[in-house]
Parts: sequence; C-alpha cells; structure tokens
Amino acid sequence: MNDAAEKPLDSSRSLQLLSEISGDEPLSQRELSRRLGIAVGLVNSYLKNLVSKGFVRVKNFPSNRYAYLLTPQGLAEKSRLAYQHLSYFTSLYTVARQDYLSLFRRLEDSGVREVVFCGVDEVAEVAYLSLRETGLELVAVLDDGRHGDLFFGLPVMALADGLRNAGTPVVISSLKRREELVLTLRSLGVEADRIFVAGV
Repeated sequence: MNDAAEKPLDSSRSLQLLSEISGDEPLSQRELSRRLGIAVGLVNSYLKNLVSKGFVRVKNFPSNRYAYLLTPQGLAEKSRLAYQHLSYFTSLYTVARQDYLSLFRRLEDSGVREVVFCGVDEVAEVAYLSLRETGLELVAVLDDGRHGDLFFGLPVMALADGLRNAGTPVVISSLKRREELVLTLRSLGVEADRIFVAGV
C-alpha cells in the first residue's frame, strides 16, 4: 500500500478530485488543476494513483482529449473518504470544545474575568462558543493576517497592537498555528505564564 495515499492531505485531495470527477461534465487535468488550486503535474500524479486503484477510468476523445470518470469503486471510495473527513472534523470540534471549556473554567476559578484570543480560524469560533458557557469576557482578538476583520463584533487587531491589555491572559485560539503564535507572542515580550493553550 502507498503510505503517501494515507496522509490526511492526500486523502483530502483525493476526496476533492473524486468529487469534481463525479459531476456530469468531463473535466481536463487543466480544469481540475484550476478548480483545486494545485499544479497540473500534481493533478496528473493523483489521477494516476486513482486510476491504478480502480477508482477512476480514463475515456479518450478525438483530438487527444481525455475525460476522467468515476468507477463504482471510485464512488464507494468517495463516500468512504467523505465519512472519514466528517468523522475527523466532528471529533475535532468535540475535543476542542471540551478542551477550551476546561481551560476557561480553570481561568475563571483562579479569578480571571477577561481574556484575549490570539489566532482566528474555525477553532477560534469553537473556543468562543465554549467561552460563552462561562462568565469570562473576550476583550480583544489578535491575528496579524485577519487585522481589520470582525470576530463576533470585536475588531481583530495586529498582535503588537492588541497586547496593551497588560496582564490579561492570552488564549491561543488556533490549532494549526499554535506553536507559531506562541513564539510570536514570546518575541513580543509576553510572559510565558500569560499565554494559555487549550488541551495542554
């Protein structure tokens, strides 16, 4: 078995490809590349892998054109991958929700009344839902890449600008960029005991 095919990124790409191919219109590799936002060479590599596993078949057209069609096995694989991804995200949501709720309750029990979020993505929204179950108040949201956006009514600030709430605990509210955000905060002079990470 090809280990690379089992990586989450690869299974996600395979699911995207199978979903695109399952539509009614015949799609070229160039069109698949455009839709998925990846290089044509990478599309070619994924397609070869899917064809070799019997999930996709190639149909020849005149003038050297090809179309990619889902086989019955490919349809079953698409369903399996979709279920796998749904299970993963459901599990991620449940675990993150509990981890953040536990963290916020510990902070509340220690006398904290206000927190700052650092990092805005789908996990930050889960963190906010957990925060709402406590008496804590979100007073600032920091993310250099989302500066100027709104997060549940609060303007997102650049990290350097939003650290003026001296002493307020900073909760890392992104899983993907957790280590990067901790390092950035430390480089900006935030003490380690003021930075909180859920589930750690």
